Order: sequence, then C-alpha cells, then structure tokens
Amino acid sequence: MLHFVIPENYGSLLALAGIIFAFAVTVAATAKLADMLPKDGGREFAHDGKLSAGKPRGAGIIFVLAFAAASYLFAPMKPETAIYLILTIICMITGFLDDSSKMPWGEYKKGFLDLCVAALVAMTFLKYNPNTIELALFHVQVTIPPVLFAVLIVILVWGSVNVTNCSDGVDGLSGTLTIITIMAIYVIDQILDKGQDFSFLILLFAVCILGYLWYNATPSRLMMGDAGSRAMGLFISIAILKTGSPLLYIPVALVLILDGGLGLVKVALLRFFKIRILKNTRTPLHDHVRKVWGWSNTQTVFRFAIIQIILAVAVIYGIQV
Repeated sequence: MLHFVIPENYGSLLALAGIIFAFAVTVAATAKLADMLPKDGGREFAHDGKLSAGKPRGAGIIFVLAFAAASYLFAPMKPETAIYLILTIICMITGFLDDSSKMPWGEYKKGFLDLCVAALVAMTFLKYNPNTIELALFHVQVTIPPVLFAVLIVILVWGSVNVTNCSDGVDGLSGTLTIITIMAIYVIDQILDKGQDFSFLILLFAVCILGYLWYNATPSRLMMGDAGSRAMGLFISIAILKTGSPLLYIPVALVLILDGGLGLVKVALLRFFKIRILKNTRTPLHDHVRKVWGWSNTQTVFRFAIIQIILAVAVIYGIQV
C-alpha cells in the first residue's frame, strides 16, 4: 500500500506556483488578447490625452480575471474571500462595459453602481468581522456601532474606487501607486499578525498588476481603463479593511487620494455648492505637474511613487514603535 507524504514546504511551493502562474497568465493573455480590446478615443481635456487615441483600452479585464483564476486555484478560499473576489469582478465588469461603450456612462450611473458594490462590501465585512477597529499608530482599539461602521465602510470603498479611477491618466502611474499601497498593506498585515489568507491575495493582485505594467510602461501599448482602475480601488479598500486599521488608508494611499480625489472635491463643491477652489490647479494633479510644472510622464510616475514609498515606510515604522 502506497503512502504519500506531503512535504512541510508544500504551502510555500503552492504559493510560489500561484505567484508565477498569476504573472505568466497575465503577460501571456495580455499579449494574446490586447488587440481584441476596445480602442481608446483619446481624452479631449487631459494633458496629452490625444496620444492615447487608438490604443487598446480595458486591459483591466485581463489582469483582474487572471488574479481571480490564480486566487481560486492557489489561495485558501473562504466564503468571505469568495464574495470579495466576486465583487472585484463585478466592479471590473461595470468598468469594462463603460470602456466598451461608444457613449461614456454618466457620472451618476457609475457612482450608483459603485455605491451598490460598496454596500455589499460593508454587509460582507460586518458579517465576518467585528465592528472594532484599531488606531494602529496609537495602539488604541475603538468599537463603532454597526450601522455607523457600515456607512463609514461605504464611504471608504466608494472613495477608494473613484480616487483610484481618477488617478489613471499617465502610463504606469495608477498601477505603480496601487502596488506600493497594497504592498504597504501586506507588510502591515504581517506586523499586526492578521493572518495569511488575504495577505496572499495581495501578493497575487500585485503580481497581476506587474504583468499588466509589462506592457503599460511609457510608451504604453495598452491601457487598463475603468475595468482596471475601479477594481484596483475596490481591492485597496478591502485590503485595508482586513488589516483592522482602516484609517491607515489615508497615509498608505495618500498620493492616490490627492491625485484623484482633489478633482472630485473640486467638481462637487462647484456643482452642488457653487464654491470654487483650486482655481489655478489642474486636476487630476498628474495633469497639473505635467502641464504647469513641465514634468515628463516618467518623472511624474517616479516622483509620485517616491512620495508614496516614503509615506509607506513612515507608516510601517510608526506602527511598530
């Protein structure tokens, strides 16, 4: 009778296989399927927006599906995790349908869909997790009433989806900033000992974005579109929630927040309250630094990334002190 002995490092080998699989599938699928994606029409009001005209758009559908496949094949799958993956796919699909549409979807339609996804994230998180958060930089725990916590989660998720989406406008920028942000969250998970299940998903997602960036570095061959940027924003919000310290979203994603979020605030104040702010500042900020300050695309990506890395290092050090 044969007896099979599972080696002690089986989990490590499986994780390695998953990471290699995620990257390889993303790169291969992007190379094979890029020409089948919808073509970008160029963005009239964005700095150098016309340069993107004719490039494949919506590549987020490729790296998000590669991430989902790698997760289901190689990651421990619990009901909560499965729901988050489904919601990430849903967020990607709504973005891809917008990317593929001849007439761009209206802001209110996209905002409502994002709100629905955010509500489902809040319901899922509160079902499987306590309504207590930790102020990690101060080592203090706070219990929040469930209804209030649900509202705050919706705000976090909706905001993260939209600021990440608005930061997508320079080859490699939003993908690079997202990787820095989620890898900072990965390190925070390890420090706070929040378990390996979701942490491994962070690694898989980062690797899939790297597979996309293989083709998106300046000069890019294709763009992620809303299919990618919205899914990335959703994943960031879920990842920070799973640390148990959601307020760390502000420092670990600050560049994304400022780059994409200032424009949202500027437009909202003008549209609903007739208040004008930042009159001499173009938004998103990546347009301002290129148009007004004369930064190249490469300088914009590197300098924004450097700032976010410095913030991430400061946060990681701070929670250990």
